Amino acid sequence: RHMDVVEHDWILEGGSIDWDGTGLVVTTEQCLLNRNRNPGLSQGEAERRLRENLGFDRVLWLGNGLAHDHTDGHVDNLARFVGENRLAIPVPEENDPNWLVYADAKRRAEALGVEVVPVPSPGRVIQGGEVVPASYMNFYIGNAAVVVPVYGQPNDRNAVETIGALFPGREAVGLRADHILTGGGSFHCISQQIPK
Repeated sequence: RHMDVVEHDWILEGGSIDWDGTGLVVTTEQCLLNRNRNPGLSQGEAERRLRENLGFDRVLWLGNGLAHDHTDGHVDNLARFVGENRLAIPVPEENDPNWLVYADAKRRAEALGVEVVPVPSPGRVIQGGEVVPASYMNFYIGNAAVVVPVYGQPNDRNAVETIGALFPGREAVGLRADHILTGGGSFHCISQQIPK
């Protein structure tokens, strides 16, 4: 079926937003308002464009994305909708580099009246001597399965089971995502782009 393509003068890649199916969208200030994407775009103007260009009626603004995330804070590494007005946000592990980010995201979501669903965090994941933005949140939701990125961490199995329980009727599968992470993001990220 033919669909018209409408071009807009702002940058909004797939991992920078997530929505709950009712008009509520979540994003991060770090990503959407970053001057490397949309220089000079104010939060108010971004909200107007989200409403007018994409039809959203409510915007949940989270602050920063994960530490060391070279996507500049894509929300799909931090928080994902798992139902209407239900947002999954990780619970930090001990020595988790993102504990403040998770706490801030939870506070902002609850302040807007969004139900927060706790999911495990992989905690501090180190590759090549550096902390990387590993996250179970970058899962892919398919028709019959939910594919959850795992990293050889103690919480891997718990994360797959927890996320799987949020999607009854789909099989939850954990797949190693270390190499995808080094290239940027994970399963949700690599499934978002449609070539022209």
